[in-house]
Amino acid sequence: MAIEHKDIAAIRQDYALGNLCESDVSNNPLVQFEKWFNEAIHSEVLEANAMVLSTVGEFSLPSSRIVLLKDLKNNGFSFFTNFNSRKGLEIDSNPHVAALFFWPELQRQVRIEGLIEKLPAEDSDEYFQSRPKGSRIGALASPQSETIPNRSFLEGRVADLEKQFENQEVVPRPEFWGGYLIKPLYIEFWQGRSSRLHDRIAFQKVSDSWKIIRLAP
Repeated sequence: MAIEHKDIAAIRQDYALGNLCESDVSNNPLVQFEKWFNEAIHSEVLEANAMVLSTVGEFSLPSSRIVLLKDLKNNGFSFFTNFNSRKGLEIDSNPHVAALFFWPELQRQVRIEGLIEKLPAEDSDEYFQSRPKGSRIGALASPQSETIPNRSFLEGRVADLEKQFENQEVVPRPEFWGGYLIKPLYIEFWQGRSSRLHDRIAFQKVSDSWKIIRLAP
């Protein structure tokens, strides 16, 4: 089959901002991630904490969406969402997930594969109360991933809750909302290089330690 959209096929960018060697990385991939993440922040990468989260649903079909990293713990990556959302229900049935960070300004990406579990309720309570009041009300109002009749339905629920909580700052965290922790089993660091000869250094969990390997681009 001939290429129909040659203008798309012709899009390419050479990568020449950096390199990545085995001797450059930490023995702990979470420490290495923190180093790269801080560099992304200091380089003013747009929404450096945005990550593509992939879950597996019915009939083993994958689905992906953007979520925001909210904490880097010593054993994984955490984010918060509605437990009754599509991703939450898929996590309930299959705890294997993947995540991807892409920082084009640095010509870098990080791939993560692992198991996911819910954070303790106190962690979810603490983060929920740190959010702006409007975001807390939005979390209460939205039946995330469910079909709704129109935008007015959602705005009406928000208006009702704003009236309910107008004289109080504390909005209680609903049981259907909270945090997850991705505990990685595999983390890959990708640094763009010229002529598509990219550097790929991966960490594979083996028992309680990490094996470092180099992959062909």
